[in-house]
Amino acid sequence: MMSKSTLLMIIGLSLFSFMAFGAEHQELQAFPAATDDMERFVIVLPHKDSDEKGDFKVELIPGKVMLTDGGNKMRHGTIIEPQPLIGWGYTYYEVTGQDVAMSTMMAVPEGDQNKERFVPGTSLLIRYNSRLPIVIYAPNGYEVRYRIWSTTKTTEKAEKD
Repeated sequence: MMSKSTLLMIIGLSLFSFMAFGAEHQELQAFPAATDDMERFVIVLPHKDSDEKGDFKVELIPGKVMLTDGGNKMRHGTIIEPQPLIGWGYTYYEVTGQDVAMSTMMAVPEGDQNKERFVPGTSLLIRYNSRLPIVIYAPNGYEVRYRIWSTTKTTEKAEKD
C-alpha cells in the first residue's frame, strides 16, 4: 500500500509536468524550429464549443520592451504577417518590419523617470481556433503578446440616413 505522502508527491509531480508541458500540442510537430536569429512563440488556446468559436477572435501583438520616457505614446515598426506552412495547409505568423520606434513628441514633466514598457507594433486579428496552436516566429529580442476578444449574441440595427 502506498503511503499518503507518496501519493501526494506523485499527484503533485503529475500536475507539475502537465503545467510544464501545457503548451505542447499534437500538431506542433508540423512547424519547424526557429532559426538562430529568430524565436518561436506558441499559443495554445482553450477549447471552445463549435457554436461559440465565432464569438471569439485572437489579437496578436508584436513588439519589444524598451526604455521609454513614460509620457509619450510609442509604436514599434513591426507587423505580423500570415505565412502558409507548405504541405500542411496550416498558417504560421512572422513578425516583420523595421526595428524602429515611433513616438509622439510631447514634453515630459521635468523629473519624470524613464520606464521600461512594452512598445507594441501593428497587431493582427485572427479567428479563434483551439484545434491548432498559433505559431509565431519573431526576431530575437522581440515579444509576442495576445488578447482574446469576445462578442455578445445581440446586434444593433444601423439607421438609414
